[in-house]
Amino acid sequence: MLKVLSYQVSDSIDIKLFRSSFKEGIYHSDADELFYKTGEESFLYVFKYGVVCFLNYTEREIHAYLEKIAPFCKNLFDQKLNEEFEVYPNARENKFGYNKIEIINADAETLRLIMLNVSQSVALDYYSEQTNKLQEETSYHIQNLERLGRLAISGTKLKKFIGKTLNLKNRISENLYIFDSPPETWENENLNRIDLELKRTFDLQERFRDIREGLEIVKENLELCKDLLQYRNSTFLEWIIIILVFLEVLNLVIDKLFK
Repeated sequence: MLKVLSYQVSDSIDIKLFRSSFKEGIYHSDADELFYKTGEESFLYVFKYGVVCFLNYTEREIHAYLEKIAPFCKNLFDQKLNEEFEVYPNARENKFGYNKIEIINADAETLRLIMLNVSQSVALDYYSEQTNKLQEETSYHIQNLERLGRLAISGTKLKKFIGKTLNLKNRISENLYIFDSPPETWENENLNRIDLELKRTFDLQERFRDIREGLEIVKENLELCKDLLQYRNSTFLEWIIIILVFLEVLNLVIDKLFK
């Protein structure tokens, strides 16, 4: 049995800089990911969206590699989301379970595909967690609007919250490719079947849709809050103008009375 362990270690990893420092054992690489063969049945997968995946590593080896990767990470996490998956090679036929797979041929491309899907699942867990936090915070402000009839948040804080939401939405959009099938599956029927079954096993597409819909709800609520804030500011400016006009008229009246 081979064990796959995937970790969301940070917001992102500098792939280009990491590759320049760790060149030995590279099996596949592009601008977004690095796949290393480090032993007879040991592999390491590093993704720019902050995920690192290990196959057939001990806990001590994993800890050592995570320390090496840390300097190349942006916003390194103290608590790392992780997912574990078991691979049983040399099976009579390919079978898929809740947290395991039995495969006939455990070659490098098949193992890479498995590690890719496990890593996608961890990334979705992270984005789902971030989206839920945004939804909870947005819901709090909307409830205050219902209860008080006004927004209980300053314009600056609201703008920062909108920025945080758009930043997360943009990060997910930038990494949309992670949910696509790799080019190798287009030319290999066996790899394509394995990829489709793994996506069903991890429920990747449905989970991604949930995240996207959640972010759209947050965005709609924030646009409402932004419109209300603009209305509040506009009303405030109108009152300032009215007061200034009143003072000017009052000043003219007083001047005439005293003359």
